[in-house]
Amino acid sequence: MTDLGDPKAALHHYLQATRDDLIWKLDGLSEREARLPRTPTGNNLLGVLKHCLNVEAGYFGPTFGREFPTPQDLVPMPALEEDPQADWYAWEGETKEGLIDLYRRVGVFADQTIEQLPLDAPGRVPWWRPDGRDVTLHRIIIHVTCDLARHAGHADIMREQHDGAIGWQRENSNIPDDYDWPAYVVKLTKLADRFG
Repeated sequence: MTDLGDPKAALHHYLQATRDDLIWKLDGLSEREARLPRTPTGNNLLGVLKHCLNVEAGYFGPTFGREFPTPQDLVPMPALEEDPQADWYAWEGETKEGLIDLYRRVGVFADQTIEQLPLDAPGRVPWWRPDGRDVTLHRIIIHVTCDLARHAGHADIMREQHDGAIGWQRENSNIPDDYDWPAYVVKLTKLADRFG
């Protein structure tokens, strides 16, 4: 059990839970289903995971003077300069299982940074504007957790639109059992229509 009274442990707990949720949203999906664009801007479940692993590798790596052991597995900066969406989709040679494995390895790498440094450890985010680059580990854990949580929310909606799979976490859906969702949607639509 995590000691949520310890600030670092609490921050790490929520970061790990969000990672787990992102991976969970890919459960049971074929390679095509994981890659298929789900929004007009091309968002897809596997792309969200790939983006998040690159985010973690960057923030918990170069920001604190560390480099991911296999940098060739990450999206290089020149690729992002050529295609700013390069970390938002799985390339042809990448697979769902391969990216999940890579995300787990990035998680271990990020966890090492978190475990080895105190919360007030200084870092420098090279891609932020010059007057805001100086950070602490504390700030970066919060920043990355917020970023990942936002994308986990995107994944929640995309997965629900795909096959109706809903829930907050694998162990705790946070959704009422046996709820009449069609009736609920009708109720909300009628309520919204009163403001039309």
